[in-house]
Amino acid sequence: MKTKIFITGSSGFIGFHVSKRYLDKGFKVCGFDSMNNYYDVKLKNSRLRILKNYKNFSFIKGNLENQKILNNSINKFKPSIIIHLAAQAGVRYSIQNPKVYLNSNIIGTYYIIEAAKKLKIKHLIIGSSSSVYGANKKFPFQEIDKTDSQISFYAATKKSTENLAHSYSSLWRLPITVLRFFTVYGPWGRPDMAYFKFTRNIIKGKKIDIYNKGKMYRDYTFIDDIVDGIFKLTNKAPKLNSSKKYKDDSLSSVAPFRILNIGNTKKILLADFINELEKKLKKRAIKNYLPMQKGDVYSTLSDTSLLKKITGYNPKTKYQNGIQKFLNWYLDYYNLKS
Repeated sequence: MKTKIFITGSSGFIGFHVSKRYLDKGFKVCGFDSMNNYYDVKLKNSRLRILKNYKNFSFIKGNLENQKILNNSINKFKPSIIIHLAAQAGVRYSIQNPKVYLNSNIIGTYYIIEAAKKLKIKHLIIGSSSSVYGANKKFPFQEIDKTDSQISFYAATKKSTENLAHSYSSLWRLPITVLRFFTVYGPWGRPDMAYFKFTRNIIKGKKIDIYNKGKMYRDYTFIDDIVDGIFKLTNKAPKLNSSKKYKDDSLSSVAPFRILNIGNTKKILLADFINELEKKLKKRAIKNYLPMQKGDVYSTLSDTSLLKKITGYNPKTKYQNGIQKFLNWYLDYYNLKS
């Protein structure tokens, strides 16, 4: 019998790629997505059409915060593993619309964890964010670093869900892995992400907004490397760590719970990333330099040694190659190839 995987956010950027990998490997996948209009729904529908071509894929449209629809969907499918990737994303949007983040990220995640507890799920994987590290000045970021000072509401909701997950894991011995993603990019990406907007505006000859004069660093992680890391974790659920000291893959001595960074482990200057886009598009950007924006951080860099120890995780995509793969997709999808 094929393993059943329930994936939230299946029509989103990461969720789509993760769903496709499991389907390619013969798993049965049930996707759950609100298909909201935070960005172009046509893109979400395009992703969904690809997934629907697989006979072992089923789909439910619904909001995470609608507990009845969510529970009915999960209980009917009876998965052994849940991968929770649905969330309201975006730092800037969270400043203007915090309640949307409260409902989707915190309440929605609580409903997922509660459903996983009732079904006694073998492994619950939850997507978090490197933004929980806030403005930490110690690099690279490690899972044991303090994360008490988020500087955006989005990051605060992500940190809240990590705490909720740990409490449930401790109380109910629910195996949970929380993944902190570091600036994921690639084909089928989100149009609200900077690299996507840069590409669109450079091609159209419009200005691009560059904060802090491009003097920011990001641990850009190509989507295929992210998917590899998640897939390798499938059957590696955390176990209760009875030791008083943290060891191996667990950051808790009271719960089968772990937090793992998943990034590229390389710090790339934003200005260099933009230069690479210009080089490959053979077109100069019209640059509009702006001061640092609210809720943003100057730098991110991941330490992924824990994930590597558990799965052999080894990100292979250099950002120059990742950009080329993204541009190939972008030009093809929007019919811009000559």
